[in-house]
Amino acid sequence: MFFAQAFAIDFVFTKGFFNKYAINGYDTVNYFTEGKPAEGNKKFTFEYKGAKWKFKNAENLELFKANPQKYAPQYGGHCAWRMAIDGVGVYGNPNFWTIVDNKLYLNYNKSINQLWTKDIPNFIVKADDFWLGKNKFKTLN
Repeated sequence: MFFAQAFAIDFVFTKGFFNKYAINGYDTVNYFTEGKPAEGNKKFTFEYKGAKWKFKNAENLELFKANPQKYAPQYGGHCAWRMAIDGVGVYGNPNFWTIVDNKLYLNYNKSINQLWTKDIPNFIVKADDFWLGKNKFKTLN
């Protein structure tokens, strides 16, 4: 149980070990400021929780620096629906997302995102239990 909790907290928000940037180089702040995904620019980067984050512009970079926990996706960027179903950490795709109660959730693909939106409050409770170590957390990537 201790390992799962430590791993969950320290996960670097990247797809596997080969992706250079968190959430595949997308600007996590842009979901909140413009309501849509946007690719980041390598001129505007910041390291947080062991991962490099890219931002579209200096303003978004500064917003993230001031409060990274506000903008970082939930569950280390893993697919929120899959986290709720069985606690398995699989890559969340930055093109399939929702913001609920000022928190960003990523999902694996369009069909999974559609499943997620059918019962978001219940899925969040279940995913939180896995992520916070109340249930066993696993990862596939």
